[in-house]
This record gives sequence, C-alpha cells and structure tokens, in this order.
Amino acid sequence: MPRLRAHATIMAMDTLVDTMNAGTGPAPEIEIMGTDHIEFWVGNARQAAYYYQRAFGFDLVAYAGPETGLRDRASYVLQQGKVRFVLTTGLSPDHPVVRHQALHGDGVRDVALWVTDARKAFATAVARGATVVHEPEVRADADGEVVVAAIAAAGDTIHSLVQRDGYAGAFLPGFQPARGLGQMDAGLRYVDHVVTNVEDGRMVAWQQHYEKVFGFRFFANFDDKDISTEFSALRSVVVANHNERIKMPINEPAEGRRRSQIQEYLDFYQGPGVQHIALATDDIVATVRTLRGNGVAFQYTPDSYYNAIADRLPGVAEDVEELKAMGILVDRDDKGYMLQLFTKPVEDRPTLFFEIIQRRGSTSFGKGNFKALFESIERDQAARGNL
Repeated sequence: MPRLRAHATIMAMDTLVDTMNAGTGPAPEIEIMGTDHIEFWVGNARQAAYYYQRAFGFDLVAYAGPETGLRDRASYVLQQGKVRFVLTTGLSPDHPVVRHQALHGDGVRDVALWVTDARKAFATAVARGATVVHEPEVRADADGEVVVAAIAAAGDTIHSLVQRDGYAGAFLPGFQPARGLGQMDAGLRYVDHVVTNVEDGRMVAWQQHYEKVFGFRFFANFDDKDISTEFSALRSVVVANHNERIKMPINEPAEGRRRSQIQEYLDFYQGPGVQHIALATDDIVATVRTLRGNGVAFQYTPDSYYNAIADRLPGVAEDVEELKAMGILVDRDDKGYMLQLFTKPVEDRPTLFFEIIQRRGSTSFGKGNFKALFESIERDQAARGNL
C-alpha cells in the first residue's frame, strides 16, 4: 500500500505540473486537469487484463469484485505512465455491462475526466444542457474520499467527472491494490487524444455540445478532401479544453464510392462511440518495437511511403531505416513534426484500435498520413468483405 500511495501522489503532482506548463488560456468554469481514466466494458475482464498487460505492457494496480465485496461485477485497473485503463465485466446476464457488451462488443464506456470540483463541474454542465447519468456522490474509505458524477456523451458513452484531491488510495474507494504480471513497460506515457465516431450529419452537433457544455474550443478540422481515398471519405473536427490536456476528434462518414471505415465502425458497434485512443510515447521506435515483440498487430505501411522522406520531411531526427522497419508514419506542421502508427482493431468486431504517437513539437493529427493510413485500413475492410 505505501508504494501505491506514493506512486499515486507522484503521478498527480507530475500531471499537475505538466498541466500548468501546458496552459493556453484562462481556467474555465469547468476546470478539467486531464484524463482520469478510461473504462472499458468487456465480456471477460480477467482475460482482457491479461491481454493489456502482456501485449501493451500495463501494470495491474487495483481490483474490485466479489472478493472485495462488489457482488455484481469485477473491475481491473491497469496503469502505465499516466495512462489508466479500467476493465469491467458484469456477473449476471441482465447486468448493464453484459447488455452493453452484447450490443457493442468490448468497447469504451467511460472517458473519465479529472476535475478540480466535481460538484461545480456537474452543475455547470447540466445547466448548459448536459444529460445526467448520475449526480455527484461521495465515495470514501480509509484512504480518503473521491467525488464522482457522470454525464452522457455520444451513444452509450459517458464522461465521469472525478475529483480525487482528497484521496490517497490505489484507485477509488472499494478497490484494493493488486499485483500483476510484471510485464515490461512499453513506454506509453499519457493519453494524447480520444477519437469518437458519430453518424453522418451529427459531427457539428457534437462539436457544439462540447463547446457549450464544457467550454471546449475548436482546435482543428478536416473535410472529405483532406481525408479520402479512391473509395471512401470522412470528415473530422477536433475540440480541446483550455489547457489542451483533453483533445477530442469527432469523425463522421462522408459520401464515397464504398463504405467508409467510420460507417463500418458504426455498423459493427451499433452506433456512435470511441473509435480509437492515442497513447503518447517519448520514443516511438522503442515502443513500437516492444509492442510488435509482444504480438500487437499494426496497420501496414508500404515501403514506397519512405521514398525521399528526407526531402519531403527535412529535419527528422529518427533514422529513416528504423522508421521503415517499424512502419512508423511521419508528418510535419509549422511547429515541428510528429510520428504515429495505428494498431489493427483489438476486437473481433472492427471497432476499437489504438494509435501510438510521439510529438516533436507538432500539434497536428497527421494530415499528411491520412491517405496512406486509410488505404491500409481499406485493405483490411476489403479482406473482411466490408468495403
């Protein structure tokens, strides 16, 4: 327990310092300090926890279930750097987690936001039009207390509002520290952004929702001229909070000759939801090498992508042959460059996947890589018979 408490305190201090340094404007009424955790509702949390430890290098740090007095579900908390995943499964056929998983497959239920004042954040959000999931509640144990509220997001996704300044435990009251597999850390440091797919014609409405409810601002947008291939297209807008610790791209399908990857997601997920989570690293070559060695499957990048890359993208410090060997994509904006690579879907349904990203000054989302990425995704779509 002392080790976990110290770890949690150091993590909170590091995140607070990073947030203060990253501030880009005055603090709004809803002050969001960063991503608290991301909760997945899955069919078998024990096996999913094993997968994310072995494949992605997470450490199991906390658990709640029948052994801790939680009778209806089991939850495993995994952590790596500042990234915290919670994997939850229901223990009866009519449990909400089981019904959610039956409809959507394994997927993200909660993109939880770390706030300074959960009661105020909740009241402000509801006054601005947010839909209530549950009102603020205090959860307490011997390690202190946490205030948690929740509001609705797109589809069946929610945003918990978590205030944990008065808590020194492993995760939340009701959880007990747990020991995992001791898998090697893969170098994942924090959540860079979380991408949501919505139905055609709903992107702007959700952009306006985040701007109104949370006070987010417009960050970037891409239309079907930016994101298109021979067969399909999509549109995307990015919103961000005041300190840019939360960035949320919102995608919708655009008309094309065939079914876009966004429409494929919507069809198989049975509605809108989180499409992918971008995880930041300080050394993408080392991270991708570790993940590949652990069995993580990535999207294919053709060798031709690297032809004359030094001329197209001057100033890239990484060795081009190493990037080519790992399949890593590179793009540049006026602030620097970034490196990224996308996994294949981690479920049998072609829904959720992950992005590994390293930023070298750039604040972009890899616009120059869109065509190569989506052609790679379309190859997989065609193999599934869904293009």
